[in-house]
Amino acid sequence: MTTRSLCTRLLVAGMCGFVATPHAQAPDFRQARDETVTLLQALIRLDTRSPPGNETLVAEYVQRTLDAAEIPSSIVALDASRANLIARLKGDGSKRPLLLMAHTDVVGVDPADWSVAPLGGEIHEGFVSGRGASDDKGQLAAMVQVMRMLQRRQVPLARDVILLAESGEEGTTEVGIDFVVEHHWDAIDAEYALNEGGRMSATNGRVDTVSIATTEKVPWRGIKLIARGVAGHGSAPRLDNAIVRLANAVAKVGAFQPPMRLNETTRAYLDRLARISPPEAAYRYRNVEDRRFGEEIQEQLRRTDIDVNSMLRTSISPNIIAGGFRRNVIPADAEAELDIRALPDEDLDQFLNTLRDLIDDPAVEVTRPTSMRPAAPPSSLDSEMFQALERVQAEMFPEAITLPTMLVASTDSAQMRARGVQTYGLGMIRDDLSGVHGTDERLSIDGLGLFLQYLYRVVVEVAGAD
Repeated sequence: MTTRSLCTRLLVAGMCGFVATPHAQAPDFRQARDETVTLLQALIRLDTRSPPGNETLVAEYVQRTLDAAEIPSSIVALDASRANLIARLKGDGSKRPLLLMAHTDVVGVDPADWSVAPLGGEIHEGFVSGRGASDDKGQLAAMVQVMRMLQRRQVPLARDVILLAESGEEGTTEVGIDFVVEHHWDAIDAEYALNEGGRMSATNGRVDTVSIATTEKVPWRGIKLIARGVAGHGSAPRLDNAIVRLANAVAKVGAFQPPMRLNETTRAYLDRLARISPPEAAYRYRNVEDRRFGEEIQEQLRRTDIDVNSMLRTSISPNIIAGGFRRNVIPADAEAELDIRALPDEDLDQFLNTLRDLIDDPAVEVTRPTSMRPAAPPSSLDSEMFQALERVQAEMFPEAITLPTMLVASTDSAQMRARGVQTYGLGMIRDDLSGVHGTDERLSIDGLGLFLQYLYRVVVEVAGAD
């Protein structure tokens, strides 16, 4: 079965499950999908690769789109070329607002590696291709379309529905979410927020899981191991060779498995994942905390299920190493940079001390991170929003299950949760050939339509007036 026919079956199934409410008869989701595709193509063709970003191009385009729909918006910026857009549909004020958020910058590309134009927004075999199709212009297009649908249909709202199209998510948050939170909080303050970070998966024409990110790990960027020794001639090896000391330190850190620690999200994730997994995997998920076999199970996860293993603990990956400049010169220093993704409640100072004790070499310095996103408790699994996400999933995909997930990557949701906003990460069915940050990035048209319907229904359920 092709991906296109799979998504077509899913889309039709989703449409058939829609039950219209009295104040909002079922929209024409196919027409809405086609409008979303056209918008996505236009967004992809706006070059917002970061660096340098130039996200103002998207902010201004989206503003013109919203102006045509008579939806008020404003553009705010720390850097004039890297602006953010905020739009609002007013509700009756009986409930606090709902925020829809998507970032407008994309990562870079090497056009020589692509078989299609990276900024072409071309359609091939049922997919829209181009950098940002999956991350995150597809979601932005869907959210803009939801705003247009609510306005056109004059859906009565109990909550204001706010759209935030923020710049700088791909590593320069100071121009985007950090700036908006610090200087324009009143414009985005909400009870709930929906952002990127989740995913739908499907097998043999049936949606199996709808993953909702309710929390995420904290990236501690810039932590280095710096080994120092004495420079000398390579013909006379030294016991204090900085590269040897660094290699020993990296080996110890690479072999180290930080302890597992579950929270509400990961405990629910394992419980629900076990219900839909083959018996052997289900046994592992149900028994990771078993006193007799838990350690053995965790080691199995480390070897064979690295995504789940990473979700359960702070992770360390030594990814950059540098030292020396000539074959016959012993260098005075060498360094390795660690990619550390910390559990939200991990204590930084205590963790760095653990690494220093593990390495046990006074000639190897463990530096502090140069940047990190804020840590915050997971968003609730008992909230009105999470219940609505589960309810819409059950109506559209009755044989599927909603999985609350700890995202091992990071998003702008971190800044929202740190300010007390219950924030949930959503996502579409990803193409196995190329997805987030990949070469020939593309997004299924029918999958986009399916996500659009899911998002619209969730927004109406949570923000609509009874």
